[in-house]
Amino acid sequence: MSASNWQIANGRVLTADGTIVEAELALSGSHIAGLGEGGGPALDAGGMLVLPGIVDLHGDAFERQMMPRPGVAFATDLALVDSDRQLAANGITTAFHAVTCSWETGLRSLANAGQIVDRVAELQPRLACDTRIHLRHEAYNLDGERPLVDWLGAGRVALVAFNDHTPAMLRRLGEPDRLARMAERTGLSVEDFTAQLVAVGARGGEIADSLVRIGAAARAAGVPLASHDDTSPAVRAGFRDIGARICEFPTNRETAAAAVAAGDTVAMGAPNVVRGGSHLNLVGAAELVAAGLCSVLMSDYYYPALLQAPFRLAGDGVLPFARAWDLVSAGPAAAAGLADRGRIAPGLRADLVLVDDRAPGLPRVVATVAGGRVVHAEGRLAAGGGFAAAA
Repeated sequence: MSASNWQIANGRVLTADGTIVEAELALSGSHIAGLGEGGGPALDAGGMLVLPGIVDLHGDAFERQMMPRPGVAFATDLALVDSDRQLAANGITTAFHAVTCSWETGLRSLANAGQIVDRVAELQPRLACDTRIHLRHEAYNLDGERPLVDWLGAGRVALVAFNDHTPAMLRRLGEPDRLARMAERTGLSVEDFTAQLVAVGARGGEIADSLVRIGAAARAAGVPLASHDDTSPAVRAGFRDIGARICEFPTNRETAAAAVAAGDTVAMGAPNVVRGGSHLNLVGAAELVAAGLCSVLMSDYYYPALLQAPFRLAGDGVLPFARAWDLVSAGPAAAAGLADRGRIAPGLRADLVLVDDRAPGLPRVVATVAGGRVVHAEGRLAAGGGFAAAA
């Protein structure tokens, strides 16, 4: 669809005030003009839901396109382009690729993170989805501090999350099987990986000052900060002190409650909702949503979960559908400081998803619009049969 002015007709539109109305939705260029008939051709939505496009603050499923099996790597460009198709097909119009930047070699290395940062910037004009970098900085990756600060200064990173998996890895030193699994993705022998882990662990005294410097650089660049897997209110408070106001994947209700009480955003995984609980037997995302302790859902490792989760929450009576959809649209947009998207209202970006919700428990994306362009369509829409000249 290339016309600058067109409209979506015969759809059930989720408006910014949380109501669903049967109305035409007029688009002008890359933005929403408003409810009511507009100029140009019309897309017949056939009674489908017309929803704000999904904003995914943390998705790392693209890693499986880069390395579908341990040690089996594919070209970064191919992986990113194919991931973009998956995003569009799942109604995700703004994606933050959660790129882990660790001291490890291989898939999550500093070198690989730099390559992804560069390639996303180069490929962006060809991508359907507005794709950004969520840089997951491993705290013990002290050599990654300077590059991260440079990427922030250059506008290459849109969100920074502090990860601290190294202490848990150090506790596995006496478990050969676990070490072997960790070594697999690095391409190193177990012996070499173990030596690297021990050497990194010896620098623990340098971590706190490094995180403070990174936090200052992110704030100076206007980039939001998150902390990952917070285990207690005290841990959350420590990250809040250096500017991290997003608490992603808190491991228990107490920590989530402390975060919300302090005005922080709590973000959880949509797969947790869809599967009915955490795969690590931690706090359930639906439980936090029901208690008002979670305002953002993220794809984490499975893109399709973001579409399914709001319908699951509404179907289970946890939230009304409009509020459940906010968890994947308006909520994450606000957390990321993106005031131009996440809702259907005049002047905002025309990021939309048309959903067939006739099959209970299995909603399906039929079309995705990103920045006013149809970037995914199936069935009659893909064949152009859904478009007609405006009356």
